[in-house]
Amino acid sequence: MGVHGIQHFNIRASEEEILALRDFYSTVIGLTLGPRPAFRSRGFWLYAGGDPVLHLSIASQSQSLPDLEARRSAADHIAFRCSDLKGMLARLDAHGIRYSLERVPLVNQIQVFLSDPSGVGVELNFDSASEASAATPPR
Repeated sequence: MGVHGIQHFNIRASEEEILALRDFYSTVIGLTLGPRPAFRSRGFWLYAGGDPVLHLSIASQSQSLPDLEARRSAADHIAFRCSDLKGMLARLDAHGIRYSLERVPLVNQIQVFLSDPSGVGVELNFDSASEASAATPPR
């Protein structure tokens, strides 16, 4: 028995917000929209490397959700292991997404930090040995 890893991250919000998040995570981040079981709730599953890592759940009409500005959470960010730093930075630039870039020599990573449309932090991790030529100064 034991924990072996994180299976998925779930975001529950209004339909309008979930549609914006679906588009952001698929178009900007590059996750793939894939099959989702026929739950009673509506939503989307987004995949990375064949695994459903991000679940987006549309809140029912009866659920009370705080508006975006009033939300508080201890959850800070979601992190993804990535490749093709140059392509990702070009995609972020093309969509006008603000980000910062950090080098972490101890773990041989380049990290890109940004926020999704709901204000959830997103960390994109790249192996710095294979991505070194693509790294640009932080924005």
